[in-house]
This record gives sequence, C-alpha cells and structure tokens, in this order.
Amino acid sequence: MKIVCYLKPHCGWSQGVRAIMKKYGLEYEDRDIINDPQQRQEMIEKSGQMLSPCVEVDGQMLADVSGDEVEQWMLENKLIQPNEEQPEAPTNQPCAHEINPEEAQIKFR
Repeated sequence: MKIVCYLKPHCGWSQGVRAIMKKYGLEYEDRDIINDPQQRQEMIEKSGQMLSPCVEVDGQMLADVSGDEVEQWMLENKLIQPNEEQPEAPTNQPCAHEINPEEAQIKFR
C-alpha cells in the first residue's frame, strides 16, 4: 500500500494523521506543505482544494481529513484491522491557533 500524507509540521490535524499511521505501523511519505511550496501545489492539484491534511492511499485522495477519518476509511476498506493501541496524539484536534480559548483544556488566569 502506498500512502502519501500532505501535512503541516506542527498542526493538530496533521499530528492526528501521523498518530494513526504510527498506531497501525503504516509506512508513508510525510510531505511538508508549509516549507515546500511544490508539495502544497501538488496537494491542491490532486485534491482539488487547499485544506489539509490530505492523505492519498493507493491513488485514492482523502481531502481535508482528521486522523479519525483516515482510520475509519481504512477500517471500512479493510486496509487495516482494528487494534486497541492508543494513538500518541489526539486524532481529531485542530491546530493550536484554531482552538477557541474558551474551550481549551488548559485555562490560564
């Protein structure tokens, strides 16, 4: 199975996708769409949109997905088998700048 992930270096959604890949021991290409404009352009051309993460599995593009959505799609398509291992990072969390301070888990006074 060939997996290409178009991700940001420090984004909650991208970290969630990486956590799912690690949870299932999947090899994948991690393409940095922030520091490599060519990778971002390729993602836009293949997915038809500008939002990330995007994950391409054997030519099938999953656009603007969370780790949870990637995991669910792979389970439904029988590309992976369920396991009880916990991911190393939240798999459905926005980037830090997108979190509403009112809803943040850590509150500062």
